[in-house]
Amino acid sequence: MTERPSDLPEGEPTAAPSPEGAPSDEATGFGDAAGEMTDATEVEAQVEGDAVAGSDPGTAEEQGRDERQEQDEVSALRGNVASLTNDLQRLQAEYANYRKRVDRDRQQVADSASYKALTPVIEVLDTIDRAKEHGELDGGFKTVADQLERVVAASGLVRFGAVGEAFDPTLHEALSHLGTEEGVEVTTIKHVAKAGYTMGDRVVRAAQVLVVDPVEG
Repeated sequence: MTERPSDLPEGEPTAAPSPEGAPSDEATGFGDAAGEMTDATEVEAQVEGDAVAGSDPGTAEEQGRDERQEQDEVSALRGNVASLTNDLQRLQAEYANYRKRVDRDRQQVADSASYKALTPVIEVLDTIDRAKEHGELDGGFKTVADQLERVVAASGLVRFGAVGEAFDPTLHEALSHLGTEEGVEVTTIKHVAKAGYTMGDRVVRAAQVLVVDPVEG
């Protein structure tokens, strides 16, 4: 029978003590678990950080660049709208001018046709005037003459030139000067040889007249 060493107290465990400063198995296991928990926490934080970074809309510089790009696009669209508006206004002005030219040309054609049709009638009207002066216009002939005058007036042929009117060289043709006359202040029509006619702004025929002048001094 072997005796226990005398230096060991009775009742103490026979296991050899761990070297000084060396962690026990229990302490070592707890430390490893704590280290693993720390590593896991760091990984989770890194993953969360990556997720947050992935959802980040961008830096201030990127946002500013996007805003400038949007502003450039808006400016370009406004420029296109302004250009299209100018083109539309120009087309409207050109169309309005075209309509005016067409209307003017159409009116000129109508006036020319009326002029060609009514010019020969002026000689008939001269004959009617001479018949009136001699008192030969009566009965059915007078009715026809009055109707003819109404028709040509409705067609745009306007008669002018009457005794007592001031002489106008743009409208009247002075066939003769009958001298001076008291009471007139300007050269005045004394007698109408042939009446004048206008059609619109056009003088078809100047009035042929005899005139008197004012007394000088």
